[in-house]
Amino acid sequence: MIMKGQKISDRYQIIKSIGEGGMANVYLAYDTILDRNVAVKVLRGDLATDEKFVRRFQREALSASSLSNPNIVEVYDVGEDNGEYYIVMEYVEGKHLKNLLKKRGKLTVPEVIDIVLQITNGLSVAHDSYIIHRDIKPQNILILDNGLIKITDFGIAVAMNATQLTQTNSVMGSVHYLPPEQASGKGATLQSDIYSIGILMYELLTGKLPFKGDNAVEIALKHLKEPMPSIRDEIPDIPQSVENIILKATAKNPKNRYADAREMHEDLKTCLDESRANELKITFKYPEHDYDDTKLLKTVKQAEKTDKKVKKEVKDGDDKIAKKVTKKDSTSQNKVLIILASIFVGLVVIITTIFVLIPYITSSKQEEVPDVSGYTVNEAIDALQDAGFVVADEQREEASDSIDEGKVTKTSPAAGSIRKEGTEIILYISLGDVTVEIEDYTGENYNEVKGRLEALNLVVYVESRDIPEGDDPADYEEGTIMDQSVEPGKRLPEGDSITLYIPKLDNKYPDFVLDEYTVAEVEEFAEDYGINLIINYQDTTEYEPGTIIDQSRPAGSNVVNGARLTITVAREPQEIEVDPDEGLE
Repeated sequence: MIMKGQKISDRYQIIKSIGEGGMANVYLAYDTILDRNVAVKVLRGDLATDEKFVRRFQREALSASSLSNPNIVEVYDVGEDNGEYYIVMEYVEGKHLKNLLKKRGKLTVPEVIDIVLQITNGLSVAHDSYIIHRDIKPQNILILDNGLIKITDFGIAVAMNATQLTQTNSVMGSVHYLPPEQASGKGATLQSDIYSIGILMYELLTGKLPFKGDNAVEIALKHLKEPMPSIRDEIPDIPQSVENIILKATAKNPKNRYADAREMHEDLKTCLDESRANELKITFKYPEHDYDDTKLLKTVKQAEKTDKKVKKEVKDGDDKIAKKVTKKDSTSQNKVLIILASIFVGLVVIITTIFVLIPYITSSKQEEVPDVSGYTVNEAIDALQDAGFVVADEQREEASDSIDEGKVTKTSPAAGSIRKEGTEIILYISLGDVTVEIEDYTGENYNEVKGRLEALNLVVYVESRDIPEGDDPADYEEGTIMDQSVEPGKRLPEGDSITLYIPKLDNKYPDFVLDEYTVAEVEEFAEDYGINLIINYQDTTEYEPGTIIDQSRPAGSNVVNGARLTITVAREPQEIEVDPDEGLE
């Protein structure tokens, strides 16, 4: 289990958990080498012990790390640390499109076109390298406050493809965007991503998914056999050009879709142009079902036909026919029941053998992990070995305000858990009370406080905050702390974080000319705001010497730290002495 403050690969220091899923946990971490925040996704559960999956995950994630585009969350690193497989990514402070849909219900046509243009822009780079995402869905698309779109989970999605059909929790999140060719068991292509984008586009515009069902199989079958609902039924005034893009992207036959994301991107760029206002509805060149149906689909179709036939005969009131059909069906059902019963009995025998008899025959002796918290390391090793366990060479450290430095705080697996003899136990050693007492920093310069706290191994964030309504902005100084996220007196462990809030001041240049500033006052202003001041002098009799007659930065414009400001100052013309003998021979 990953803990706050823990370092992965002696580099990425965990700050906090920011997300959990069926496949991985996501943490906000601090890269101690490159001095930046990153997102670390750590594989969990049986996936981390699936060697084939891990190899594919690492290979595809490394491949995705070669992608560089503003619309793709960058992959920085992939690795393993003490059995924990992780991927390090760009940390993006945004929300995914699913959250946006929950809040807004649905989006406008221009908004959706802008979003999908950014998605296809990012995917174009991937498709150029023949990297397929395979899991385009709202949960994998992040949107920043400024509207920038970021596609995430490259590499993870492609590795997940090998196992998702056997993991109900995973497939239910993705099956709504599953291309027909993948639903029928075929491999994914660049056009599989296109299909998913088309489904996503429909959902963003309508707030609904085109295909729904009670389970993953039912939804997958709808992707295979049901036509795409017309978006004009939901939004009658939507341009035909936009519907055509959705229809082309979600064509059942991949031959009728866009070849790749770049082709779709080019079509999106002009879809709202007046030149396409009277566009006709798209027709496909190739048959929509020009691929082999699965046996499952054939079985479902036959079952549907039989079901409809029986219902029709009963509804028509033809009792004789209904009884005949029922009798025939009953005989058939009896045969089916006998076969199913045989299969069920066989499965029970197999499952019993696997889960009961084999473990009973092959299992080692089970022991309870002793509680060695508070022991010295040597005492803990002796106690664990006496109980039949193996102590790992690796030891982990953690802060503790209740256990003395150098003694054991806990074990993994935890004390009291039942494990086989020979199980390896990891010891956690106390670093003692390494917490930092937080003081009241209001009124201090944030740079000074930030430096002091970071020296104590705390993670410090600085955020600008609006001045409370009714307060005079003149009472606040730029860079001065007005509030903090942690109350004074509270203690924080190393690696924990605190946010310092500074006032959001819209500093403007005053009118140095009309307000009759002196040169000394301008120099003081420049020093306060970190401005590079240049003073030019102009000889003139129109103004009193020392009067500021011009400034390079207009009054009312924003002050930017490090900017250059030039002022022109009047001075008395210098008299030039002329030698009366000069020029005479």
